[in-house]
Amino acid sequence: MTLSKSPPRTGANEQPALLFYLAVAMVSAAIIALQIVIMRVFAVGSWAHFGSMVVSLAMMGFGLTSVVMCAANAWFERHWRGVANVALLLFGPLIIASNLLAQQIPFNAIFLVSDPLQKWRLFANFVLYLLPFLSGAFFLGAVFLRMKAIFGRVYFADLAGAGVGGLVVLATLYVFRPDDLIVVPLLLWLIGSAMWFAHQRSTKNLIGVAAVAALCFATQIFLPSYLGISKLAVSDYKGVSYARKFPDNQRIYENASPFGYLEVYSSSYLHFAPGLSDNAAFNLPEMPANAYLGMYIDGEGPFGIMRNLSDAESAYFRFLPMVYPYQIKSDPNTFVVQFGGGISTEVALRYSKHVTVAESNPAILAAFRNDKTLREFSGDVLGNPKLTTIDYDGRLFLANTDQRFDVIDLSLADSAGLSNPGGFAIVEKYAYTREAMTAYMRALAPGGVLSVTLWNKEEPPKSILKLYATMADAARSLEPGAAIDDRFYAVSSYLSTTTVLYKRGGFSAADMTKLHAHSHAMSFDEITYPGFVYDTTQTTATLDAYEAGIFGAEATVKAAGPTEPDAGVTANANPAEPMADPTGTTDSTSSATPTQLPATTLAQLAWSSLIHGGWDDIAHRYVFDARPLTNNHPYFAAYVKPADLTRVSDRLELFQDEWGYLLVWATFGIALLAAIVLIAFPVAFGWRTIFSRYPGQFRTILYFACLGLGYIVVEVSLIAKFVLALSNPTISASILITGMLVFSGLGSLVSERYMERARTVMPRIFVAIAALLIAYSFLLDPVLDRLGSLPYALRLLFSFALIAPPAFLMGFPMSIAMTWLGRLGKDAMFLWAWGINGSFSVVGAAAVPIIATSFGLAACLQVSGGAYLLAIPAFFAIFLPLKKAAG
Repeated sequence: MTLSKSPPRTGANEQPALLFYLAVAMVSAAIIALQIVIMRVFAVGSWAHFGSMVVSLAMMGFGLTSVVMCAANAWFERHWRGVANVALLLFGPLIIASNLLAQQIPFNAIFLVSDPLQKWRLFANFVLYLLPFLSGAFFLGAVFLRMKAIFGRVYFADLAGAGVGGLVVLATLYVFRPDDLIVVPLLLWLIGSAMWFAHQRSTKNLIGVAAVAALCFATQIFLPSYLGISKLAVSDYKGVSYARKFPDNQRIYENASPFGYLEVYSSSYLHFAPGLSDNAAFNLPEMPANAYLGMYIDGEGPFGIMRNLSDAESAYFRFLPMVYPYQIKSDPNTFVVQFGGGISTEVALRYSKHVTVAESNPAILAAFRNDKTLREFSGDVLGNPKLTTIDYDGRLFLANTDQRFDVIDLSLADSAGLSNPGGFAIVEKYAYTREAMTAYMRALAPGGVLSVTLWNKEEPPKSILKLYATMADAARSLEPGAAIDDRFYAVSSYLSTTTVLYKRGGFSAADMTKLHAHSHAMSFDEITYPGFVYDTTQTTATLDAYEAGIFGAEATVKAAGPTEPDAGVTANANPAEPMADPTGTTDSTSSATPTQLPATTLAQLAWSSLIHGGWDDIAHRYVFDARPLTNNHPYFAAYVKPADLTRVSDRLELFQDEWGYLLVWATFGIALLAAIVLIAFPVAFGWRTIFSRYPGQFRTILYFACLGLGYIVVEVSLIAKFVLALSNPTISASILITGMLVFSGLGSLVSERYMERARTVMPRIFVAIAALLIAYSFLLDPVLDRLGSLPYALRLLFSFALIAPPAFLMGFPMSIAMTWLGRLGKDAMFLWAWGINGSFSVVGAAAVPIIATSFGLAACLQVSGGAYLLAIPAFFAIFLPLKKAAG
């Protein structure tokens, strides 16, 4: 097989043919498609953390490539075509080989902290998935180096092709199951390779790439079944793995789409009774048999699907926590915020005159409407004449409707909890933010009840404290200055569920009589209610006990230290005695009991301080972060406070449900270290030789670092933001990646017109980018909230329209700077700059979740705006001419 053929030669000053640009576009599409596919593979098989990390580290491949090519740029200039051909021929086989080999490594994320071997297995995954990206990077690097004089046009082909690749993957998610999705980048590679070698008129290479592609497809389709190996290894600790191991399991439904890989299993071992009172076993003559199916999305679950119960069996509903609002609201008009598996809807239909239910995942609605087995099992719940279905996010519907409801229910919208232990910790939960809760409360009719039931499986408590704070904050924002002490009623079941009721106008004495009686009959712990009195003498002991349980008693004493008493807090001469709490006056008639569980005491403490004052002090003293959620800060995660990170490094085994967040910090550290190494390597070995004639090196480094950091931070943070309107992270990622790359590519193409005026035009471009990003940080949320209530096609269209202005302008800086480096003959700096941009893109991607969880998503956009402003003074170093060679 030949690696090159003389005609036609494309020199640096020649205009490549259309086929050349199309080939570059398709290879770039294959690269971005591979990134998205890896994210899907890890989301289904393990957890999305690792897909994101692999993509971030894969981007480092561009940095590694640039260092190698920078060190030998003259050789790569002479042999660019051979390098491009070899890299391209290797790209396809590496796509298949790296993925199949990675699936055979028995990596289990759950034991990442406790089992040192898992770290090496994770590292092996990184190395394997890095290989195809390195191959793709060498191809693009060779092309960019040769075409540096017309970089803007080639860069347009690169970005536009990558954007199209994102859309292609989105479409093919309807066609391929996750275990065969890897063939999508392989197909794009085949098309790009065929175009590349057709442009060269190399028949032998065309035949060769066709043969290699056929072997790759055969390997993916036939080899795993022949060898008995897995195409996609699913962790034993994902929910679906348990269902697949039940002796009588049967998968009764399966569907692949951009909205997730949805599976439904039946088994007599599935007993999904969310928050069911223990008293049900003593009061029901017989529990409903085979009452549930398990629904799993990307392996996560189960989301319980309830069988259509007979009238005799429906007494079972009384023992579920989501029945609480119907104890005080008779025959209400009910709104269910999220359909999920339909349990809340089934309960609502039993007690309501009419029910409106929302579901943002069309794949779930399609399953219940179109699958005969699911329709029969659920009694065709979506076809019930008492039911109206809203096919988009309930949060968005309630924020934009004039309708008012007697009961609004948000119950167990997540399969296993608000923060997935060992899963994707940094995930947006917009249904639980202050803005969402305010919308729910505002949509209540006079005397209406908002009921929120959520999992309460954490000890020490974490996510429920954030929810309590959020709901109290929302109530105060709805009625500024009004007392909220009669608005809330909350109960919990230890390590099971918590239910919080908010009543517009406050609970009456008659309401409380009914609720007290029901809680007593169910043996649920009451957390707060109008008139509840918390024993404030327990506060310090409770908070200190949790601190000591995590960091040890000695650390607690040191952390407390000799301090002056806070305002509203009485200091004691004897530190062994509890301090008076800032939430109120100690009352010996406390409702707490000596035998009460610490988690219950902490919940009562939280509600007392939220209602009567002093919560900020309690939240500051508590061992974990308990700030309320907002649209700017929508995370049930990041419970370890940044100041405590150094204190947890020697006790990671205590943070199995927080390793996802800790891993974000580790990724950031690794990315930053790698970026520094990639910068330092050329400095150490080529500063006096390669770069001796290049003035303004440090400002050039700063410039491209700002571009890489600024661009990726915008992209990743906007993906999180647009989930507000699009209600699905996969679609949001695909739309944002496509929109950003395509519009930036257009900006790169248009920038050629301003090349000669770059010194005067670019400062204005940078200011415009910064102004747009900072404006978006303040104005985007209400726009996206309104956008989310439109038909989905219009949502996609307007999303592209919102992305276009900043993305178009962000295509100018890279294209203009790289073109001028090429024109001035700064070949080594040209390659190095490309690598610096890629390296700091990795740093930026890792920094986004840290900035977002600490300061909010708006801060990410503001940081990006600052990066583009910082690039202005550094930009002029690009135009400094080469120094004359000595002698």
